[in-house]
Amino acid sequence: MKQSLWSSTLSCSAVHSKLERWLPPQRSTAGFLLPPHRHTLFTSSQHSDRIVKNQSCNPTNLPMSQVQTPPGVTITCAVEAGHLAILTPDALKFLATLHRYFEPTRRSLLQRRQLEQARLDAGGLPNFHSETKWIRDNLAWQAASPAPGLQDRRVEITGPVDRKMVINALNSGAATFMADFEDSHAPTWLNNLDGQINMRDAVRRQISFKAPNGKDYKLNDRIATLIVRARGWHLDEPHLLVDGQPISGGIFDFGLYFFHNAKECIKMGFGPYFYLPKMEHYLEARLWNDIFKVSQDYIHMPRGTIRATCLIETIPAAFQMDEFIFELKEHSSGLNCGRWDYIFSFIKKMRHNPQFVLPDRSDVTMTVPFMDAYVRLLIKTCHSRGVAAMGGMSAQIPIKDNPKANEAAINKVKADKLREVKAGHDGTWVAHPALVKVALDIFNENMVGPNQYHVRRSEVQVTALDLLNTNVPGKITEHGIRENISAALQYCANWITGFGCVPIANLMEDAATAEIARLQIWQWVRHGSMTDAHKKITAEWIDQILEEETAQAKKTTAKGLNPAKVDIAQRYLSSQAHAPVPDDFLTSALMTSLDDMAAPNRPKL
Repeated sequence: MKQSLWSSTLSCSAVHSKLERWLPPQRSTAGFLLPPHRHTLFTSSQHSDRIVKNQSCNPTNLPMSQVQTPPGVTITCAVEAGHLAILTPDALKFLATLHRYFEPTRRSLLQRRQLEQARLDAGGLPNFHSETKWIRDNLAWQAASPAPGLQDRRVEITGPVDRKMVINALNSGAATFMADFEDSHAPTWLNNLDGQINMRDAVRRQISFKAPNGKDYKLNDRIATLIVRARGWHLDEPHLLVDGQPISGGIFDFGLYFFHNAKECIKMGFGPYFYLPKMEHYLEARLWNDIFKVSQDYIHMPRGTIRATCLIETIPAAFQMDEFIFELKEHSSGLNCGRWDYIFSFIKKMRHNPQFVLPDRSDVTMTVPFMDAYVRLLIKTCHSRGVAAMGGMSAQIPIKDNPKANEAAINKVKADKLREVKAGHDGTWVAHPALVKVALDIFNENMVGPNQYHVRRSEVQVTALDLLNTNVPGKITEHGIRENISAALQYCANWITGFGCVPIANLMEDAATAEIARLQIWQWVRHGSMTDAHKKITAEWIDQILEEETAQAKKTTAKGLNPAKVDIAQRYLSSQAHAPVPDDFLTSALMTSLDDMAAPNRPKL
């Protein structure tokens, strides 16, 4: 039997009472008793330079407000008056409770990741876990049946929590909308809190927006079901400290949304639904499940009300699909092929093994052996457990000034969606409202009913070797190198400016593309790869191309790209090309360069 942090016999009220009583006294990470905290009023003068290094929280142009914080909770940035409705004492107390109970487990799981990476660096290979074979082999168990609003997910639109984009996505005609606090979101303090305001208003169908040109944006009568993606376990929220420690970014995103909106979601006919990114071990899914149980108990909500879809976007997760569903079980709503991050993870995890060097990014398609095996296994696993098997992202955006190029892009989307629905996927992702009908038509023509749970794919037998088969046709070209450098440079410069969703080369890119590009550059340098023109790829050559691409990127400054931000991105990517080991995530490495108070193109709250 799996061990949980909470006994199944503990009643809802008992858990709530236990949580309330636990708060004092507090202990430091070293185990010493901490002095009792007084109820404090935070002002910007209490900015913590020790935790938030090199970040500007200067509120000179912002209306400042004081926040009443519970004992042990510190806010290290200015707070606008419009955000007081989110940072309430009760909401902060809830976040502190989750942090105090679950932060040690999160830290332990992050350490486990490092141990696994060391094993792979030493020549080990990913494999299915022997201790969970009984879970995979037992065909009798099923996850929960679909929750309201999640039976039909044939097209999901994704995007950041920007106010106008939220309205457009909800009105797009898609079945569901994944509002993203993760890869398409730059987690500045203002962006994070604006996003929570936008989620609150969207849940209550009160969201509206007036553009500078006077155009009004409001919700239609019929809108998509809302799903929220929180940040991954590896990311902190440095602006909210509990007992001197930064809170988990994922708990911050989840906790504020859940606390303020869970019961309102039920009133509106759906529920508190989530996407869970970048997990690498089934124990990380168990941690989310324990958080879900405690959170529901805390507000006296029945367990199983929350539903969560796991993104299978790391190579370790591909070997634990059954386990992820099993751990979430009553809270599971399926798995998703997070294909771009999956390629990034594949390169990162196998970084020192020359057998896993990949060709140009454009050659690593969904039909190459290791990607095809991953898709087939995901569909088979989900349908055997009665949950949704979601397809991947199409990032194309309309090319308004080139009809021929636009038609070619649309045809690529159609081919991609046809492959997905024929494989047995229950739905797919698009990044732009203009693609919703394109994808919807393909699924409507080829899928009978709201989903394809009946497509069991019993003939599929995927082995560990299949998931690691890098027999990928293609080559490394100078064009591919330049594409990677250009995409990574533009994205990093935009991200530290406050934009997490960036149009590049007629694609709506998020952090996943920049991560693949960054890791491929590092991998090719690390292994001394040769281009198809027989030129060795060196860090010095990468620096030369970076100089050229930086000069090109700075020509876009008239459109708002700050040259200083481009220089930061250039220095970062150069450091990565020269590094003996790449950073785990650029979004972690660049946090100290992110402008805390940036909120580009925001409406005034």
